[in-house]
Amino acid sequence: MTADHAVPRLPASLGLDRADPELVETISTGLVKVEDLLHAVVRSDIEFVNEAATHLVRAGGKRFRPLFTLLAASVGGKINDHVVAAAAAVELVHLATLYHDDVMDEATMRRGSASVNARWDNTIAILTGDFLFAHASALVADLGSDAARIIAETMGELVTGQMRETVGPVEGDDPITHYLGVVAQKTGSLIATAGRYGGMFSGAPAEHTEALYRYGDLIGTAFQISDDIIDIASPADESGKTPGTDLREGVRTLPMLYALSSLHGPGEPDPRLRELLAGPLPDDEAVEEALTLLRKSPGLEHAVRTLTEYADRARAELVSLPEGPARDALDMLARYVVARTR
Repeated sequence: MTADHAVPRLPASLGLDRADPELVETISTGLVKVEDLLHAVVRSDIEFVNEAATHLVRAGGKRFRPLFTLLAASVGGKINDHVVAAAAAVELVHLATLYHDDVMDEATMRRGSASVNARWDNTIAILTGDFLFAHASALVADLGSDAARIIAETMGELVTGQMRETVGPVEGDDPITHYLGVVAQKTGSLIATAGRYGGMFSGAPAEHTEALYRYGDLIGTAFQISDDIIDIASPADESGKTPGTDLREGVRTLPMLYALSSLHGPGEPDPRLRELLAGPLPDDEAVEEALTLLRKSPGLEHAVRTLTEYADRARAELVSLPEGPARDALDMLARYVVARTR
């Protein structure tokens, strides 16, 4: 274990506090190996490149994607070097997308630190994201042609989802169907690949690997929906996040789309709410007004129902997997994604 980064543990924010202690220790040990590999593969002899590339790696985060890879591998097998490499690769892809997202969103902060685009510039941020994509591809190349094809297809899904989000729904598209499709591509696809890799490289049967893939796709979308709900429903002192971030950025999330759609709730949308949701809300008073109206709207309740449906569908995929602590932990995770919004 190197001395320049913290020892990862299972995040308390993922609802796994009651998971089997032996499993927790195994996953925690695996996360340490993933963390060491992340720091090793992005390190560069060129100091400037090294500093930019390790910026987000050092910032930490939940490491949900590698954690899920390790959990998936533990369902019917054991964590080995290939599983660790696959877990590191999916995290590198995720980190690369964050560099690019910050450029598109003109973000100034990421995980409590100045974003790379703010600290240096957009060009450096884009190139650093590309640098991480390259290292993810190199890691996966050593895992075989199937693994390389899967990560290539996943990157295609991520980019397609981002392009669809940027362009928005075309005429005739249902905005809610469009939004859920974008979330599945931008968030669900990489988490689904994490589950698939965990199954593949732990030697799981094909049917178990596919169930883990489908679970990952559904739970990834569910986590994004739950974030949408928390951004509206939870006060800052409960969620630890400033509510209304999406409103300030002019992002229409699922509760907002439901609130604006008379097809998905009783009556017509509140005219004032429609006016407030027409664009970004930089004014704090307008944000508070919009939050108040959204909390009273049927859109929030409908989003919770949709979240519950996704979580239930994810849990249903676990039925075909071997019983044991890892499957129980995945069930806890699916229950938690709903409970965290209450």
